[in-house]
Amino acid sequence: MPVDPHAQETPPVDADGEGDGAVVEIGDPAHGGHCVARLDGRVVFVRHALPGEEIRLRVTDRRSRFWRADAVEILRPSSDRVPSVWPEAGPDGVGGGELAHVALPAQRVWKARVLADTLRRIGGEQVAEDVASVAPEGVVVEALAGDDDAGGLGTRTRVDLTVDPSGVAGMHRFRSHEVVALSSMPLAEQSLVDLGLLGPDSPWRRTWHPGARVSAVAPSAGEPMVLVDGEPVPLGRRGKGPARRAVREVVASPVGELSYRVSGSGFWQVHRRAPEALVAAVLAAAAVEPGQKVFELYSGAGLLSLPLARAVGESGTVVTLEGADGAVRDARRNLHDHPNVAIGHGPVEPRTIAEGGAEADVVVLDPPRAGAGAGVMAAVAELAPSRIVHVACDPAALARDLAAARAAGYVTTGVRAFDLFPHTHHFEVVAVLERV
Repeated sequence: MPVDPHAQETPPVDADGEGDGAVVEIGDPAHGGHCVARLDGRVVFVRHALPGEEIRLRVTDRRSRFWRADAVEILRPSSDRVPSVWPEAGPDGVGGGELAHVALPAQRVWKARVLADTLRRIGGEQVAEDVASVAPEGVVVEALAGDDDAGGLGTRTRVDLTVDPSGVAGMHRFRSHEVVALSSMPLAEQSLVDLGLLGPDSPWRRTWHPGARVSAVAPSAGEPMVLVDGEPVPLGRRGKGPARRAVREVVASPVGELSYRVSGSGFWQVHRRAPEALVAAVLAAAAVEPGQKVFELYSGAGLLSLPLARAVGESGTVVTLEGADGAVRDARRNLHDHPNVAIGHGPVEPRTIAEGGAEADVVVLDPPRAGAGAGVMAAVAELAPSRIVHVACDPAALARDLAAARAAGYVTTGVRAFDLFPHTHHFEVVAVLERV
C-alpha cells in the first residue's frame, strides 16, 4: 500500500539527481493530483501522468519514504490524454491545473477512484462498505451544468495572483515560493480575463508592487472587483471611481432566489454554478420540514443558512456557528430579515456545539479543508440529531470525519460528489449520516 503524500512530511533525502530520466509505468491515481509509480521498489508520486502510461520522469522532491516527480516525456500515452488546456500549469509550472492534460470525463473518473480509495484506506472498511451500500456502482462525480460544452474552462469567478519581482502578476511554482509570471488563465471566467491583469503590459502594474497579493472577483451580479493586498481598488486604467468592498451574489434554489452580500476578500465558492448545486444538494440531503431546528457549523457568509431558514419556515429555527469575523459580519447582513436564525460567533468545538445544538433535528457542517475532526464529530453525535449533512472539499478529511461519526453511532446513508474544480484534483462531496 503506498504511503500518503499528504501525511506528515518525512525528512528530505540528499540524493541529488538520483532517479532523473528513469522510465516507469504509471499506476493508480492518488489524492493530490498525482499517480503512483514505483522505481526500484520506491513509491514515487508522479504529476502530469495518467494511469497506464509509460513515462520518463524528473524527480522534484526526495523524501525518506517516497519521492515526488514530474512526467517530462510520455513514451506510451493513455487514450485519455489530451493537449493541456493550460500548459503553464504543466511540469515545472504553476500549481492549480494538475489535470489539465486529462480529458474531462476521465478527470471525473479519476476523482471517483480517488474518493473510493481514500474512503477505504483512511476511513476504513466499514466506511467504505457503508458508501458502497448506497452507491454500489461507485460514487459518480457529477459535472455542473454547462461545463462539458465549455470544456471545463472559464468556470472560476475568483482568482488569486502574486506579483513577481519584475512587477508582473503570476502564481507560485508548484511547491515553491517562486512566482511565475502568467500570460494566460483559461480556468478564469472571461470577465476576469478581460480585466487585463496578466502580462508585462498590464495597465494594472502601477497599482501594485513586487510581492503584492492580487485577487479578482467576478460576482453573479454587478461588475468584477480587484483587491491588492486585501484592499479593493477602482476599476479602469485611470483608477478613478469608488472601490467597493463587497459584491452581490444571486443563487437560484428550490426555495426561491437567494441574494447575498459577500466581502470581496471573503470566502465564496469559486465555480459560478457551485452555490446553486450545493444549496440544492444540501436541502435535499437535510430534508428538513417546517418547524424543525437546524444547527449549522462553519456557516460562513450564510450560503446554506439562508435556504435552510426558508425551508424550516417561521416556526422553525436555524442556529449557526462560525469563527471568522468577516464571515459572521456578512452572515448578519444576509440574514438580517430572518428572525428565525440565531447567528453564533465563536470556535467550532465540543463546548460550543453542546451549547448551541441542543434539540437540533438536523446538523449541517461545511468544515475547512482539514475537516471537522474526531472531537467535533463526536460532539455532533452527542446531540443525537436525526440526520447529519457533511459538506467536504477534501476526501481524506471526509474519510476521517465519517470514520469518527461511525464510531459515535452514525453511518453514511447518502453520498454525492460534484466536479466544482475542473482541471484540478479538487472536488466536493455532500454526505448524509444517520444513527445506526
